[in-house]
Amino acid sequence: MSTPQLRSSQVVTTFGPGAMVDLPEASVIVAGLDNWHYDQNQIPLIQEPRLVEKLKRIVGLPTLTLRPPPPASDRGFGFRPNITVWRFPEWFIVQETQVTKQGFRRRRLVHLNSLDGGKYRDADGKKLSVVPVRFVRACKKGHAGDIDWKAFVHGTSAPCPRDLWMEERGTTGDLDEIWIVCDCGAQRAMSQAARMDLKALGSCNGLRPWLGPGTKEACGEPNRLLIRSASNAYFPQLMSVISIPDLQSAVDEVVKSAWDAGLSIVDSPEKLAMVRQIPNLAVKLQGLEDSAILASIARVRQGASGADRPVKEVEFEALSEAKDELGSDMPDGDFYARALPAAVWNAPWMSAIERVVLVHRLREVVAQVGFTRFEAAGPDIQGDLSLDVKRAPLALDSSWLPAVENRGEGIFLQLRADSVNAWLQRPAVQQRGIQLADGFQRWKAEHEGSSREFPGLPYYMLHSLAHLLLTAISLECGYPASSLRERIFAVPDAYGILIYTGSSDAEGTLGGLVVAARDIRRHMRRALESGALCSNDPVCANHAPARHDHQHLHGSACHGCLLIAETSCEQRNEFLDRALVVPTIEALGAEFFAPIS
Repeated sequence: MSTPQLRSSQVVTTFGPGAMVDLPEASVIVAGLDNWHYDQNQIPLIQEPRLVEKLKRIVGLPTLTLRPPPPASDRGFGFRPNITVWRFPEWFIVQETQVTKQGFRRRRLVHLNSLDGGKYRDADGKKLSVVPVRFVRACKKGHAGDIDWKAFVHGTSAPCPRDLWMEERGTTGDLDEIWIVCDCGAQRAMSQAARMDLKALGSCNGLRPWLGPGTKEACGEPNRLLIRSASNAYFPQLMSVISIPDLQSAVDEVVKSAWDAGLSIVDSPEKLAMVRQIPNLAVKLQGLEDSAILASIARVRQGASGADRPVKEVEFEALSEAKDELGSDMPDGDFYARALPAAVWNAPWMSAIERVVLVHRLREVVAQVGFTRFEAAGPDIQGDLSLDVKRAPLALDSSWLPAVENRGEGIFLQLRADSVNAWLQRPAVQQRGIQLADGFQRWKAEHEGSSREFPGLPYYMLHSLAHLLLTAISLECGYPASSLRERIFAVPDAYGILIYTGSSDAEGTLGGLVVAARDIRRHMRRALESGALCSNDPVCANHAPARHDHQHLHGSACHGCLLIAETSCEQRNEFLDRALVVPTIEALGAEFFAPIS
């Protein structure tokens, strides 16, 4: 069998432990970290202290390291993968179609134990090809396993030894037209397996096949029907940070080192001035402002650390305080950003923008913590993961997590806080906020146990603007829209958008986003103009989250205007409404940007 190959980033973000993958000659489930094999003489590590501190709290481990996925080895006895996969599922469909008297097409359903050399041998001794069945069972805790097909057809009665068949009683592939039939006459439609009220698949036995054959834990949750290749079969739970020096953490380290030498008694500027007279402390505190030292002393006294700060708070701080581009220094290190002079980008439609920053170099580290099935459980709007999410583990016992580092460039736009605050006070905006909050509550009622919180109107507006701008920039920057990503900063008095790109296979990118940033006013104008009219208007503009369909987290948003590749969006194309950005044909009056003349 040929050995399939994946990029490191795909292993972390798409095909991690517990993911079901169709290989050219088999269907498998990717093994847990216990079965990822490294060269013990040289285990690669990814250094990102800020992310590690966050992850240690989430997984509850005192020590933790980050590793990139192991590369395939071609030493010794030829090319071989270093990530194990297990065969899954164990039930197959025989690739020989029979036609019943009623004209239905049917194929035999067989177990792995019935195969001979990977093929099924019929009564005449003929070997027939098989393909894995596409239906499996799973629960909301991430457990997965084969459906007990005999119990599904016959119920709790004694097991029937006769053959099972999968019949297709139509041409649409709908579950109502797919039946499991036994030679004894018992039969049942697959649509009944999808109905939770019937509990046709029984209770989950806690099987975790990615951690090894037969591995299980206590569960008891109701099983749900899952199609292996469906988009809801696997959601990796990822957390990422941009490698930015945390200035507060650096000051905290200095304060901690001098704590017992005298800083522990400081609680006022006067005492700090006295302590600065001590020679050895004067050397340590040289170059640090009093306000920074006093703030650090308060954090240390309260037991706070860099891990207590939201992920995006540190990033916004660095981006919003980037030096002016007129400096003579050149890009270096993992992070280099410079502010573009306002004269270059100033325009009437840019009046709400406070800063435009060229991010010449950035490094993003993405780590996988666990995974979920049926419903995604990603970071909140501050980039932090919830501690109460029921995530499936990546290993039985591991002190490390898989991660990948991407290097690239970006554009950062900071909005004026006073403009956003004034916009929030407008009655039309508040009325739109009531509609969006009502839609969120309806979504919450359909997703019991979800830890999500309403992100607020600034996030809706900034998120929608980011999608419009990302699409506009992608037309000229040299990168496809699917390779660009966003990062939204939306907390009181800190509003901004970072659009960036990165690659795990290169030291940097081609500079296309930085060049686009120098012409940002033209890109912004095009983004705002495109958002005013959607190809699906008036249906799109008239959409209300609590009144129409089940798009409860959308205002005026659809594939014709705001929706982009989910890999580019930090909230999987949710919390969007262009009516908060620009005027639409509905004329709600809730737009942040005035019409462009």
